[in-house]
Order: sequence, then C-alpha cells, then structure tokens
Amino acid sequence: MAWDTEGTKRRLLEAAVHEFAERGPDAGRVAAIAARAGINKERIYQYFGDKRGLFEAVLTDQLEQLAAASPLTAEKAGDLAEYAGHVFDFHHTHPQFLRLMYWEGLQPRDGELLAESARASHYAEKVAALAAAQKAGALPDDVAPGYLLYAVAALAAWWFAVPQVVRMILGADTDNPEALRAALVALVRRLEVRPLN
Repeated sequence: MAWDTEGTKRRLLEAAVHEFAERGPDAGRVAAIAARAGINKERIYQYFGDKRGLFEAVLTDQLEQLAAASPLTAEKAGDLAEYAGHVFDFHHTHPQFLRLMYWEGLQPRDGELLAESARASHYAEKVAALAAAQKAGALPDDVAPGYLLYAVAALAAWWFAVPQVVRMILGADTDNPEALRAALVALVRRLEVRPLN
C-alpha cells in the first residue's frame, strides 16, 4: 500500500495551524500536533525538519490560501470593496490566520522573516495593480497605492484582530458577520470615490 505523503503533510499542517494559533511557535508541542493529526510525530521531522520548519510551512500555506481567496489583479483592482469583502471572508472562515501572524510578529527578529522576499513581492504585485487602476482612473490617486492596500487590509482584519474592542464599539452588531462585511464593503467603497476639488 502506497503512503499518502501529501495527505499526511496536509493533516499535519491542519493540526499545526490550531496548535500554533493557540500556543505560538515556541509553546506549541510537536506531540500535540501529531496526536491531533493522528500521525506519528517522526513524520513532522521527516517532512518539515523541526518545529520551526513546521511553523514556517504553516505560515506559507496559510498565506497561499489567503492569496488564492482574495486575488487582486489589475483588472479587479478598481473594485477594491469587493477585494476587502474577500479578505473579510477569509478571516471569518480562517480565524487562526491572524493569530499566526501575531505570533510571527512577536518572535525576535534576527534577520528576514519567513519567505519575506516572496511575500513582499506578492504585496508589490497588489500595490502595482492598485497603481495601474489609479492610472487608468478606476481609483482615486490622492492616496498612494501602498497606503491604500494597507488601509483595506487593516479594515478587513481589525474585526477579527481585536473582537473585544469591536464589541465595545458596535455592541450587538458584532453578532452579525453579514452586517460587518456589508459595513466594511461600504467603508471601502468610500475609498474608491474621487474627492471633490
């Protein structure tokens, strides 16, 4: 019987997402990840090298899922609100993602982050798409495209980053994800409107 290497890796990654989101890369336990996946922990070392390699693989996988769920091409960049909605949807269905990003941000920095060059290149493509949309007149150009991308990413994530603050500000509205998404899309639509001179 052939060993399902890809299936095993996928199960380990899915188990590791939860463990690392809950405990972080330092406190996360390899034995707990293996038990959650129902796989011998030796496979983690075989496939990912060590716990740090597994954490890096988890982040890479989650970032690829976010990119696939929320594409921003030059053709779609004029509809920034729709992009924001896709980012919101991803965070809603992948609540561990932001926790993983926080854990990464809390790690001591002794050089580049995991796949930093590739990740920066991915963001540069999105910024270029927004710049092209601005040049074509599909978006206002009073805000630099990098800041525009940052603002949309922050707006889309903040609901999930600090739900306690959102609850204190919005009260019962936080119980309705559809209302939150609609409000986000409406806010970002305002960023798409050219200011009056």
